[in-house]
Amino acid sequence: MSSLIAVGFKDEFTADAVILELKKLQREHLLELEDAAVVIRNKEGKVKIKQTQELTANGALSGGFWGLLFGFIFFNPLLGWAVGALAGAVSGALTDIGIDDNFIRDVGSTITPGTSAIFVLVRQATADKVLEDLSKFEGTVLKTSLSKDDEAKLQAILTKA
Repeated sequence: MSSLIAVGFKDEFTADAVILELKKLQREHLLELEDAAVVIRNKEGKVKIKQTQELTANGALSGGFWGLLFGFIFFNPLLGWAVGALAGAVSGALTDIGIDDNFIRDVGSTITPGTSAIFVLVRQATADKVLEDLSKFEGTVLKTSLSKDDEAKLQAILTKA
């Protein structure tokens, strides 16, 4: 079962740095992320969400490939590519996997202006190594699906920074 973790940071840039660190840990097979997002609330209070999975672009690329293939079969590859890309983009835009966008938006609107937060859905992790690596970032646990003990350990690591 996946664990949801949302952590807030004191500036607009730390969340991006943490996501980069998590991606590095994922390449090292210490962490398996199902989904991740960064929320930035600028000084004016406007909330910006950056998803790590671009479903619209991926859908357009996949749809374009299949449309081109079917277009070759029916002797009109350009039309097939265009229709396939459009259908794939629409499908990708309407697909919502991982962390609920409304949840991200709701929690993101509660953070202080000029700050940021990350939302991660973790399938599995080598906890001791991941926590050691994240100990260089200072943050506050906002929401989790972790047990109270695990949440307290995570907060202790993020407070030590």
